[in-house]
Amino acid sequence: MHPLRRSHSIFTDAGDQPNVVPSKAAIWFYFRDIKYDGIMEMYEEANKMAEGAAMMTGTTVKHKVLGAAWPRHYNKVIAETMYENIKKVGLPTWSEADQTLAKAVQTEVNSKKIEGLSTELSPLGLPVIEPISGGSDDIGDISWKVPTVTMRFPSNIPGLQGHHWSNAITMATPIAHKGVLAGAKAEAMTILDFLLKPELLTGAWDYFNNEQTKETKFIPMISESDMPPIYLNSDKQGQFRSQLEKFYYDETKYDTYLEQLGLEYPTLKE
Repeated sequence: MHPLRRSHSIFTDAGDQPNVVPSKAAIWFYFRDIKYDGIMEMYEEANKMAEGAAMMTGTTVKHKVLGAAWPRHYNKVIAETMYENIKKVGLPTWSEADQTLAKAVQTEVNSKKIEGLSTELSPLGLPVIEPISGGSDDIGDISWKVPTVTMRFPSNIPGLQGHHWSNAITMATPIAHKGVLAGAKAEAMTILDFLLKPELLTGAWDYFNNEQTKETKFIPMISESDMPPIYLNSDKQGQFRSQLEKFYYDETKYDTYLEQLGLEYPTLKE
């Protein structure tokens, strides 16, 4: 594969007992690329491989799309407007306890930088000259239908590994609460700007129509016959939902979730 392409898979059905050839099997693939054309090439290649394997073994094969996400393309006008509002709001005022917890978590996971929470705003993100593979999100599809941006607000500790338990620690702490409030203010200010200044809306659509989609046209990968696979996590929900209920936050009894958990802030390892 091309270095910027990714293929992830897992068998979701591989039989029901050992030493017996299963009557059916199922595998779930993710295909990723930084461009839609590349994604579709991988998808077609995979289907041809599956059809070839079926012909070789005298079996049949069928496939369906469980989800899709176009590469994201965000709107320059909205981004620049939002960043001005972010500068007006500024970063939250972190307490000593906030910084103590942040540095302790960074130390625990051997982060490259033990600097705690950011005290200076990051610059506005610019277009990437040399794209690299990244995450997938169906907001990519939305960004090709209407002018779209995303905003990162400081509700977590920087320098942590992705998809890791350490990323879940701050969600019940003042760090997350302060970050969400700062983000909500910047978002509300930006919404008001576009409601009260028609020229901004015109500029956003001008960029969308004459820059972003001038040469690239959105083609949905999901067809009318592809239904949302809401069944995928039903077994896990049935297994774990009742166990999670005891951790639901009860705002009628506690002022904070930390209080409900009986934790002092910050709680550190000795």
